[in-house]
Amino acid sequence: MPAAPLEEEHASEIVSVCRTSVGDELRSITFFTEDELDQLYLRSDLERTADLMGFADLERMGFHSQAAYSDSQLGAYQGTVRMFENGFLTRVIHDDIGVWITTDGMSMERFEELAIALDAVLEEINEA
Repeated sequence: MPAAPLEEEHASEIVSVCRTSVGDELRSITFFTEDELDQLYLRSDLERTADLMGFADLERMGFHSQAAYSDSQLGAYQGTVRMFENGFLTRVIHDDIGVWITTDGMSMERFEELAIALDAVLEEINEA
């Protein structure tokens, strides 16, 4: 598991991957583990009013649900997309680290690209 807090190099790589995949629709990026969280990016037109600890508690459930999906005929788990009135939340988990990203509306193909790109970065961080 990476040292907490997340190394600046890894944080920059996560932000870069998200900005490239999502573009101007990107709202926020938060890296998390079972014990830590670090908001890496918040778009300038948004206020810091989100309950990050509450979101983290919900998104950490993904560490446990990964195993439940491991034998699915759908294939390997890649990510979770949640729809809201004002946008989307995408969660990608790799082993014991994860990232959730909030966005404005965008096509499903872009969510898939985002999940695949983030999984590769998280795998690299886990191996560091």
